[in-house]
Amino acid sequence: MDPYLWEWGSLLLRWLHVVAAMAWIGSSFFFMHLDASLRARQDLPPEVKSAWQVHGGGFYEMRKWAVAPPGMPDHLTWHKWQAYWTWISGALLLAWIYYAQSELYLIDPEVRDLSPLAAAAFGAGGIVLGWLVYDGLCRSPLGRNDAALLAVLFAYVVLVSAGFAALYSGRGALLHTGAVLATIMTGNVFLVIIPNQRKAVAQLLRGETPDPRYGLEGKQRSTHNNYITLPVVFLMLANHYPLTWASQAAIPAVVALTLVAGALVRVFYNLRHAGRGNAWWAWGGAAAAIAAAAFLTIRLGPADPAAEWPTQAAMVPPAVEEIVVGRCAMCHMPAPAWAGLGMPPKGVVLDHPEAIARQAYAIRLHAVLTHAMPPGNITGMTAEERRVLAAWTAGR
Repeated sequence: MDPYLWEWGSLLLRWLHVVAAMAWIGSSFFFMHLDASLRARQDLPPEVKSAWQVHGGGFYEMRKWAVAPPGMPDHLTWHKWQAYWTWISGALLLAWIYYAQSELYLIDPEVRDLSPLAAAAFGAGGIVLGWLVYDGLCRSPLGRNDAALLAVLFAYVVLVSAGFAALYSGRGALLHTGAVLATIMTGNVFLVIIPNQRKAVAQLLRGETPDPRYGLEGKQRSTHNNYITLPVVFLMLANHYPLTWASQAAIPAVVALTLVAGALVRVFYNLRHAGRGNAWWAWGGAAAAIAAAAFLTIRLGPADPAAEWPTQAAMVPPAVEEIVVGRCAMCHMPAPAWAGLGMPPKGVVLDHPEAIARQAYAIRLHAVLTHAMPPGNITGMTAEERRVLAAWTAGR
């Protein structure tokens, strides 16, 4: 694929994904806040609660019926496309970057020497399976006990992360765990919440009283989404910060601690919005969980690279190796020599021929086509050196 097209496609898809996610997360948090702040009033029927809000210089009164209003309003807004477009753009972004460039961003031969096709198949299959198992647990008798269900789901997600860590690079494992959670959230909207709302609307139009079971199922799934949201955002951002995924062994623990931290933050706000006080202890617990995750990633940092690198090593000419090691490796090595860097940027290591060969595409993009690297040409890479890199990468 043309590097310029690939970069612009990546940018535009990421832009769409972030904007859609902002809209979805914002509306999700708003309605959780609204639900928690609803209050009964003497001038309203017992099945109706309301909340007053002020925003943008205007006052708003919002009401919620326990099941449904006595009749259908003329205009009804459905909150669904934010969720759908977040997932669609995320799936496209996953395919565009991680599956199309799996040898760079997803496959780690030291973990599992997968072919690009196998890596993509395992990823897509794992995401679908993740939803099916989650949905099955929710629909089972276990789903009637919220506390037990959440405990089982917590263990299940940690197990999923361990499975991905046994297949992919650390970056790919965290991202795919986040993708499973994001798919669970979207599946809840697309396959449970919206269909149940449509059933309730259809019953209203027939003059029937909607079955309260539909609302209860939707509320359970919406609550799950509320607690999952912050961990999903963390896992998506974490793939840009190598320290979070530098150790395969730490990945399940990082996921577990992130789930705990994100849930505790939401506990604080849910209780506060419901008028049940400020559970400051939740912030302490969340901070402790993140601190523990940080400690584990530092403690279980990457081992020294292997001494021998066969196969692709011979494919890197000595002149290319000299340029890359001399101009790039001071940052792109397991323990960067450049002051202020604790980890190689984006986890890319360029201090031996095998690693240089694997990063040929990225070298061409950043050092030849855009001159983005070295940053500000701080190491003084010359035009002739860039021409050498251009000639080598053009044939790969």
